[in-house]
Amino acid sequence: MKIDWAALGSVFGVSLVVTVGLVALFTLGIAGLSRREAASTRGESAVAATAGAYACFALCAAAVAYGISLILG
Repeated sequence: MKIDWAALGSVFGVSLVVTVGLVALFTLGIAGLSRREAASTRGESAVAATAGAYACFALCAAAVAYGISLILG
């Protein structure tokens, strides 16, 4: 058996970058929702924080759907 170490390293690197990116994107979404909650307790509007949070969650869902389509296709 021969292992292609370059291909294995490439897959590992891409997986690591995508995983860290998705976690960061989801974290930004949670931070946006917490800013919305903090603004609502102060009586302020947080439309930008809410829209940004939903955009982050939508991008996370799109990335997961794309990954599933890659696996199934």
